[in-house]
Amino acid sequence: MAGLAALPSAALAATGPIKAPDAAAMAGMVDKGDTTWMLVSAVLVLMMSIPGLALFYGGLVRTKNMLSILMQVLTIVSVASLVWVCWGYSLAFTSGNEFIGGLSKAFLKGVDGTTFAATFSNNVYIPELAFVVFQMTFACITPALIVGAFAERVKFTPLILFVVAWLTIVYFPMAHMVWYWAGPDFLVDAPTDYGMLWGWGALDFAGGTVVHINAGIAGLAGCLVIGKRIGYKAEPMPPHSLTMTMIGASLLWVGWFGFNAGSNLEANGVTAVAFINTFVATAAATVAWAVIEQIVHKKPSLLGAATGAVAGLVAITPAAGLGAPMTSIVLGMVASIVCFFFVTTVKNKLGYDDSLDVFGVHCVGGIVGAIGTGIVASPALGGQGVFDYTVFPATFDAASYDIGKQVLTQIKAVAVTLVFSGVVSYLLFTILKYTTGIRPSAEVEQEGLDIAEHGERAYNY
Repeated sequence: MAGLAALPSAALAATGPIKAPDAAAMAGMVDKGDTTWMLVSAVLVLMMSIPGLALFYGGLVRTKNMLSILMQVLTIVSVASLVWVCWGYSLAFTSGNEFIGGLSKAFLKGVDGTTFAATFSNNVYIPELAFVVFQMTFACITPALIVGAFAERVKFTPLILFVVAWLTIVYFPMAHMVWYWAGPDFLVDAPTDYGMLWGWGALDFAGGTVVHINAGIAGLAGCLVIGKRIGYKAEPMPPHSLTMTMIGASLLWVGWFGFNAGSNLEANGVTAVAFINTFVATAAATVAWAVIEQIVHKKPSLLGAATGAVAGLVAITPAAGLGAPMTSIVLGMVASIVCFFFVTTVKNKLGYDDSLDVFGVHCVGGIVGAIGTGIVASPALGGQGVFDYTVFPATFDAASYDIGKQVLTQIKAVAVTLVFSGVVSYLLFTILKYTTGIRPSAEVEQEGLDIAEHGERAYNY
């Protein structure tokens, strides 16, 4: 979602672009293909959460906790969507300051079928509600990712309270800082109307910082505050259904095309770039993980291959529309190797119980992808480079791209995300721990959360 532009629509090309168009002019700058693609992409991203993530996580836990994971993900998606339309969209995507937006569009005030949202091209717009619903799916899946870090040992109601608070004081500010800006037709007249990390020039095409590092470090904070599962390292805790996990991983991969390619906000050549990069980076990461396991364990596992696929998807997310297919393959392979090391070695040495490797895959893979974006975006390596939106129409100068400078900016963005989300998430979990309580009793945990928390079982046979 950053740094891209395309030619204005054919209808406007003859007369030249219109600076700061009004709503009537914007209406003539909407293409039905762009609108269709954005609505389809929103459906694909929703599919990533339910059923994709729910089944992926559900298959990895023990039978007695399968239903609880499904219920957690389903409820988080439902609650997050309501929070988004009530105040989240306004806080993330309206003008305020460099850290957070305002409440001018709270409860979608002034947003209807006649209002429009900017894309990354001069004089190209989509219906604002299409943008609202697309971004809503990101707000839904991000907190749902967090629960995998402390799966099988969290109370349901405090978890939902955490989600509402975390979205409000962590996710919405991060989305604003990384993705909010005035738009390509307005930035030249509003040169400071953007979020802090956008202003720094940080590149995050589809959510390496906002979604994956953000959720991953929050998950680590949660598993540290909540503590280890009873019996962790003392008794076997194998996934109860790798078949379910494979189904979930496959749905994630398919849905991720909406996540990444949809983040271009248009249906054009850059959308195709994001699409193929997502495909090949994921394939490379899957193969790399299987090869590593063949070397280390002499047997490539389905669990490993599925984990590798997710690591590749995570890593390519910030670079999807910025890199090239060949560099994306390298990025996917590097991410798989680094994530494998964290999941198998670092976690064991440090002893934290990240149940479903949210930190090891999403945070670590997100860091690799975010920093790697600074490299693969370089035009010298076939990347898309960065457009200068402070001039009108936006311009592109390949010679101005500096890999070292961009990588440093990416590292700064990663550091801000880790510190901000990590500290605030840790405080939120700690407050809940000492107020409502966030961990069930030992008896409930050993019985399983399905019966104790929801009065149901995933399987009745």
